[in-house]
Amino acid sequence: MSILADRKQALIKEYATKEGDTGSPEVQVAVLTERIRNLTEHFKSHKKDNHSRRGLLMMVNQRRKLLAYVKGKDVARYEALIKRLGLRH
Repeated sequence: MSILADRKQALIKEYATKEGDTGSPEVQVAVLTERIRNLTEHFKSHKKDNHSRRGLLMMVNQRRKLLAYVKGKDVARYEALIKRLGLRH
């Protein structure tokens, strides 16, 4: 359900805004999106796993808050991020 360390490092490298960046909103949103997608796949075969569903809802809300923060700071950066992640079709 969680992501592997090498996949997480690849996401950090891909979405980092500068060298050594691990905590920018872009990186955090990318990692959360990957975890959300993994959990969504998990729920296709484990429909009654309500404990993990609660965690999924918390991750979705955290991602929503981070995206709202980015949108408030720089709309162009926000739009580029959601386009790269494939969110809000």
